[in-house]
Amino acid sequence: MSFFPRTRLRRNRKTPWIRELTAQNRLTSSDLILPLFVIEGKNKEEKISSLPGVSRFSIDGVIKKAKEAQSLGIPALMLFPVIDQKLKNSQGKEALNPRNLICRAITEIKNAIPRIGVITDVALDPYSSHGHDGVLNKKGEVENDATIEILCEQALVQAQAGCDAIAPSDMMDGRVGAIRDALDEQGFSDVSLISYAAKYASNFYGPFRDAVGSASNLKKSDKKTYQMDFRNSDEALREIAMDVDEGADMIIIKPGMPYLDVVAYAATNFDLPIISYQVSGEYAMLKLAAKQGAFDFHAAMFESLIAFKRAGASAIISYGAIEAAKNLL
Repeated sequence: MSFFPRTRLRRNRKTPWIRELTAQNRLTSSDLILPLFVIEGKNKEEKISSLPGVSRFSIDGVIKKAKEAQSLGIPALMLFPVIDQKLKNSQGKEALNPRNLICRAITEIKNAIPRIGVITDVALDPYSSHGHDGVLNKKGEVENDATIEILCEQALVQAQAGCDAIAPSDMMDGRVGAIRDALDEQGFSDVSLISYAAKYASNFYGPFRDAVGSASNLKKSDKKTYQMDFRNSDEALREIAMDVDEGADMIIIKPGMPYLDVVAYAATNFDLPIISYQVSGEYAMLKLAAKQGAFDFHAAMFESLIAFKRAGASAIISYGAIEAAKNLL
């Protein structure tokens, strides 16, 4: 090992060209996944007050955003439906309707833009009257096994509609294997399973719950009996290992920035793609801080996305995917 003054590490930072030449991690548009909120109607856009710069769109608007994303090199979308309160019940039965909002959105997007990847959420919180990801027993507790049966049916109607990948976000034990079996038995062996393997009971989901309309249903309840305790990291490795054994093709770690240690652990211990989710609260903080003049949004956004890559993420779900992609051109 050599030391100063023979070694001067600043020599590899002195000019833009040498910084580009020696950069260890890079971000491209193909690393990004764009989440979109879908609403009923035509030509409709609803701004989300708690998520600056993000809107809910009717299917035609979602298709326009998808085309823009594809033109920028973003390879995939993640869809979240905003379900009419009148269609919600304790069992989340609208999730099983093959003509529901999300299924129609899948079909129309794939017809309009066949080459873009469509990833769909499997969980009951957008559809349930109580705002939980599963069905409740008489004590008000989320029933694991009864929920899995419904999730398998939900995954099948989405696969029949034409989605490319199913992303179960519910955190029920054993749901990945059950969904994989259900898809394979019905001839959907090519539909990928992207599991939210380590999804924490986080305070950073607030704007998302506003966006899909589950916050008012959830009220003062929480999801701590099924989403992970944010004080734990070793448990995440067990969750990931279980989902990998059950057939997950990729895994998602959610939220993103506060859980970079978990991303790094996962990337070190598992040989499959790791996806970080820069969640609604993270994105909103960047937007609101930039609005107050704390920093330049695009510079801070780029730095935060590079952090995911540095930790070992193969891809990043971000509400700022289009903004980031434009600045990468």
